[in-house]
Amino acid sequence: MTKRMVVGVTGASGSVYAYSLLRTLVSLDWLVEGIATPMGERVFAYECGMPVDHAEAKVHWQANDDLFSPLASGSFRTDGMVVIPCSMNTLGSMAQGSGDSLLLRAAQVTLKERRPLVVVPREMPYNIIQLENMLRLARAGAAILPASPGFYHRPEKIEDLVNHVVGRVLDQLGIEHTLYRRWNGGGPRD
Repeated sequence: MTKRMVVGVTGASGSVYAYSLLRTLVSLDWLVEGIATPMGERVFAYECGMPVDHAEAKVHWQANDDLFSPLASGSFRTDGMVVIPCSMNTLGSMAQGSGDSLLLRAAQVTLKERRPLVVVPREMPYNIIQLENMLRLARAGAAILPASPGFYHRPEKIEDLVNHVVGRVLDQLGIEHTLYRRWNGGGPRD
């Protein structure tokens, strides 16, 4: 059976999380359908030094304005969707049920079909409107996973912090990985 994941990239800072997730999913033999907002494309290029569609050659990128895409229909089978990083603008639009772009429509399809939707907000601090939007999405079935890496695995470089967040995203999707060392209670086994 084909394993297919949708990855949405928005204009929030933190494109390195998307870059790592795309590369990890492809390395685990997942088919990846990518959607980037116009600002997501700009921020990704600025932060990662390359166009988003150069991040991983095997990702199938779809235009955010193409509502005729298969991703706009619940009959097109996927195993879920991740929006990483997720801007507060996109998060608010998702929470309101908007579907006027492919990324937003794919998120609505993911929720209505009861497939996993993982939203990775990167901005901070949150205001009450943003928190209420997160709550609304969580009540609709999304997992809200802020880009807040842990430190119990004793990270030594930025990649370790990024891998912790991406690993937690994969955990939410039930995808096995070895991106970070799991907490075991410390002590001699550490």
